[in-house]
Amino acid sequence: MTVDPSFKKAVLEQAGGAAALHVAYVGVARGLFDALAERALVPAELAGRTGSDAGYLAAWCDAAYAFGYLDEAAGSFALTAHGRAFVRSEPGSLFAVPVGAVLGAHMAERAAFYAASGERPGEGVLAERETILPLFGPMLEQNFAAMFAGEVSDAVPVFAELDRGHGTAVDLGCGNGWYLRALARRFPGLRGIGLDGFEENVAQAKRLADAQGLGERLSFRSGDLRNFTVEEPVELIAMNRALHHVWEAGRREIFERLRDHLRPGGAAVIWEPAWPAERATLRSPAYRMMAVQNLSEHVQGNHFLRPDEIEAAFVEVGMSATTYRFREGSEAVVVGRRG
Repeated sequence: MTVDPSFKKAVLEQAGGAAALHVAYVGVARGLFDALAERALVPAELAGRTGSDAGYLAAWCDAAYAFGYLDEAAGSFALTAHGRAFVRSEPGSLFAVPVGAVLGAHMAERAAFYAASGERPGEGVLAERETILPLFGPMLEQNFAAMFAGEVSDAVPVFAELDRGHGTAVDLGCGNGWYLRALARRFPGLRGIGLDGFEENVAQAKRLADAQGLGERLSFRSGDLRNFTVEEPVELIAMNRALHHVWEAGRREIFERLRDHLRPGGAAVIWEPAWPAERATLRSPAYRMMAVQNLSEHVQGNHFLRPDEIEAAFVEVGMSATTYRFREGSEAVVVGRRG
């Protein structure tokens, strides 16, 4: 069989795109784009500003120049418009894209390795690459915070109800705390508690909440999502892209805990990728990356869920359930109410 020339061209272009994102990842992870945001620097100056090795940065500057992220004049390197797109403080920054690309490459390698034995080692694989985990929460924030503020918070009425009642929200699997910070900024009557399994995420969440003047209303601690407790029932418990991490290990138990830690009339708000009912849907652009991510989830002992599965789990423990769809149906927010 002769390879279709147009397909070969497309694959080679994809390989070039992956290489460009790998170069960008080094710049994001080491803070190089951010350091160059104010003025041009020679590699030795850039190394001093970022606590990096000058030899590595000289090689990176050449690679970033090759892909059009940097321009050079008299030995100094400056950001191009394309390079500036990866500065984290830039509106609409693209810094999360290379983070996702490198994380995806790491998880693909892990999937290839563990496919031989069938082992599914769990979420610990996220921490196997030291530079990835500190960027995981910021990546999720960049990808979903604007969507939450611009779409989800208005479309799901439970948030406004929580604010009017000056209630408490618990975020299970809070990451860097972006969700609770967004809620606290939008709804001044709200208080929040965040729980996460990674100490790095908890420390980052505390720092960011304090920096934004929200530390008195928001608290964060480490712990196991499967065994979470709060001192008294609360008005809202949220799980953002976290339910599928505990589903296989104890679905019934986690939903009973959600119910039992809510006040009467309280709500559990589950935000998950909406796994489609039909396999053919995975070929549509809105779902294609979900299929790749689901392979990564399998390594971690998880799998993505259909919204109707989540609704059924709420009903099974005596709660009502309503699903809200976003992004062409590929994102689902399922709200379970305790009667």
